[in-house]
This record gives sequence, C-alpha cells and structure tokens, in this order.
Amino acid sequence: MQLQWSVDHVLGLAPDDGSAKAGQALARASKWGELGQADTAVWGAIQGSGKDPYRVRIDLTEPAFKCSCPSRKFPCKHGLGLLLILAQSADAIPKGEPPDWVAEWLAQRAKRQDTKVAKAAETRDVDAAAQAKRVAKREARVEDGIDELSLWLRDLVQQGLGAAQVQPESYWDSMAARLVDAQAPGLSRHVRRLSELISSGEGWQDRSLAAVSRMHLLCEAHRRIAELPADVQADVRIAVGWTVPKDELLRLPRHADIWCVLAQRVEREEQLRVQRTWLLGLATGRPALILQFAAGTQGFEQSFRVGSQFACELAYYPGAVPMRAMLVGERSDPIEPPKPLAQAPSLADALAEYARALARQPWLESWPMRVSGLVPTIRGDSRRLFLHDQRGRGLPIVDRFAGAWHLLAISGGAPLEVFGEWDGDALRPLAARSKGDSFAFAQTETATTLVRVA
Repeated sequence: MQLQWSVDHVLGLAPDDGSAKAGQALARASKWGELGQADTAVWGAIQGSGKDPYRVRIDLTEPAFKCSCPSRKFPCKHGLGLLLILAQSADAIPKGEPPDWVAEWLAQRAKRQDTKVAKAAETRDVDAAAQAKRVAKREARVEDGIDELSLWLRDLVQQGLGAAQVQPESYWDSMAARLVDAQAPGLSRHVRRLSELISSGEGWQDRSLAAVSRMHLLCEAHRRIAELPADVQADVRIAVGWTVPKDELLRLPRHADIWCVLAQRVEREEQLRVQRTWLLGLATGRPALILQFAAGTQGFEQSFRVGSQFACELAYYPGAVPMRAMLVGERSDPIEPPKPLAQAPSLADALAEYARALARQPWLESWPMRVSGLVPTIRGDSRRLFLHDQRGRGLPIVDRFAGAWHLLAISGGAPLEVFGEWDGDALRPLAARSKGDSFAFAQTETATTLVRVA
C-alpha cells in the first residue's frame, strides 16, 4: 500500500523554519538523481557542498530519515526535500526495488526493531536486594521532600495567597529545585504550575487555592498510600514523579483497536521537547495519550500523522483513569479510506464524563475533550474566546490561544466538533471539524498553524 503524504504534514516534521524553507527549495525532481520509491520507502541522491552527492533514504512507516550529509538536524533539509517531492509529485519518482544502500539500511532498522522487542520481552535477572535498597533510599528522599512541601504549603496559606503574588521568582524556584533533589519531579512541576496560576489574571484566587488543595491532598495520599486501592496508588506515585518501567508495561493487558490520530502538539519542559499525541480507539471510543521526549533538535522516535488511522495494540499506564499509553509491537499501514468516527458527545455529557474522571483521579492535569455542537464567539470586553452550545453554556478557551481567528473562520457561525485538552478551567483546542472538513492546530513551541486533515 502506497502511503499518502501532504505538504503540511511534511513541513510539520521540520525541526525549524529554516529547515522547512531549505527543504522546499530542494523539492524538485530535476535536482535529484538515483530517485526511487517502494511501498514503504523512498530514496534519492542530491549534490551538496561535498565531492560526492548526498544519499537520502526514508522509511515511510515512521517516517525515519537517513542522509549522508553532515547536518545534525533531524530530518535535514535533504530528507524534507525528498519527502516533499513525494507529497507534491509522487509520479516523478519511479517505482522499483530499493538499491543495496537503501535495502541494507532498511534491513538494519528491521533488525534493530526485532532486537528491541526481544529485549523488552526478556525477563531480566535483577539483584532484588540491591533494587529494594535503591527503592527504599528514594522513598525516604521523597518522604522528606513531601514533609518539606507540606510545611511550605502551610506557611503559604497562613501568610495568604496575596502575599504569594509578591514573592520573587527564587521563592518558587527554590522549592521546585528541592523537590527535584528529593526525586519527586512531579511535585516540582506542581509548584511551578502554582507560580503561574498566582499571576494568571482574573479568577487567580480560586485557581490557586484549588491547586494548593490538590497538592496537599497528594501529599496526604502519599503518606497513606498503603491504604489506597492499587489503581489510586499508581496515580499517586506517577503524580509524585515515579516512573513505570517499560518491561512492567509489557506485562499489562494489551488493548487492540483501530486508532485514529486526533491531534498532536509539542511543548518544552526544562531542557526537553515533549510531543503529546492523542489517539482515539474506533471500537472502544477510548482515548490514549502517547508521550515522547527529545533533547535539542533530536527527532522523536515515532511519528504520527494527524487524521491517519492504524491498527495496533496499546498498553496503558496503570491508574484509576488510564490515559497515557505505549504502542506495543508494530502498527499496521494507514487504513484507507479512513473509517468514520462515532458522534462526539454534547458539552453537558463531556463535562459530566470529566467530573466522573476527576472524582476518581483528583490530580488530572489535562483531560481529552471531544465535543459536538459548539459555536466559537468572542465574549465581552475581555475579547476572550468561548465555545457555546445550543443552551448557551460556554466553554472558555485558554488565554493567548493563537488559533482563535482560525477557529472562528472554520465555524463561520455554524456549530463545530472540537477536540482539545481541558484543564478544568479552560480548553486548549487541538482539532476541529466543520461541514465534513477536518482541521488540526499544528502546535509547536513557537507557533500555531492550521492544517487541513485529509
């Protein structure tokens, strides 16, 4: 099956605007030699600044790129240029069997994947005593960090939230850094989030007090973790900052379905780039969040095209309301034509579903919300964007949402189906559907652009 690519999807893979522009300049078949394509690969050679042409090969199933040029960007401009040719004028690339230099690379990738799966499936002999000692040492550090955070929260409340507004940045950074030292990075993130809420504008008092309350509840839950149900224990540990080893995930039940890629966004956390990809199971209606991390301009291990559908198995991270998941094994080729999605719920039903989830997992930082029948409007002097249902109930959009005018234009005053991340206060739209057309807000660290999803 020949995979389909659009120009917007290809440019969305670029590590920066400069690479995207340079790739577009190379997207002419006349500049290339040794061009060829197979069902899941494309290759070619192009003359660069060196003596020999640069050889480029792309595994379309990820996609994964390999170029002989010295660029450290991934993908480089040559890989982008070649993939743009495939997207714009696939007939200009002759079909055939991969030459040796491409076939060898593809075989090496397949071998590495097989080895990776085999290693993940193997049971490792671990020195149980040494592991228990490391865990006990970390648990002691975490408990110390929680004790310090509890005292800090008590002082903050006694002094009043108003006093917190005039605290210097070092006040927040110091507490967050101490929690990182205590090996509780999840709690550190909560502290940094609280520092943002304190200065978040109108209604900051309610938002800040709710955040302080959740942090206090998390500290108390960790102290009594042995008394909690197993799924709530998992939520508490993850919220504090414990990780779940991949080999443990592979032992959990697997969930097979046809998954639709609803939306994707990239954000920065400390020194890492974080890619958040939301999937929806067509048979189960169950959402799944795939998180990937990369440093600098390094590419993400897996690529997902918004709007595409594929069959595969997922393993969900444990918890009372499992959302984050990991792909297990291989995914199928994209399903063409895509299967229709079930009707999205109304706003009332979506909020009721969120309330049930929050009752089971009080530390939800974001919730996938897919809602139908919403009309975007600008409200009042604040010029803030809201989504309204037929009953007039409004759903506020996050402040400084760069795609507000795009959302208004897509709607034209008619109801939309919208998908986004709800934080309990406001919605961050990630995708929308209107009159049979689907759109995604391609969100990176620096920009938000509107992409039509085929």
